[in-house]
Amino acid sequence: MEKLLEILKGIRPDVDFENENALIDDGILDSFDVVSIISELDDAFDVQIRITELDPDNFNSAEAIWNLVQQLKK
Repeated sequence: MEKLLEILKGIRPDVDFENENALIDDGILDSFDVVSIISELDDAFDVQIRITELDPDNFNSAEAIWNLVQQLKK
């Protein structure tokens, strides 16, 4: 999770990823941010995020993103 937070803060240092739970719903992250996050997750965790996983619920919080990464690593 620490590595994920590091990645997220590298993309958007102005966002409080530890406490924010509506990153997509509140428009905090835009599509360019999500594309950057997906690319970084692929590099850092060797996971392939498919179109079917591009559900806003999977990107609304750092915890949701982390859960997605853990699912894909199995």
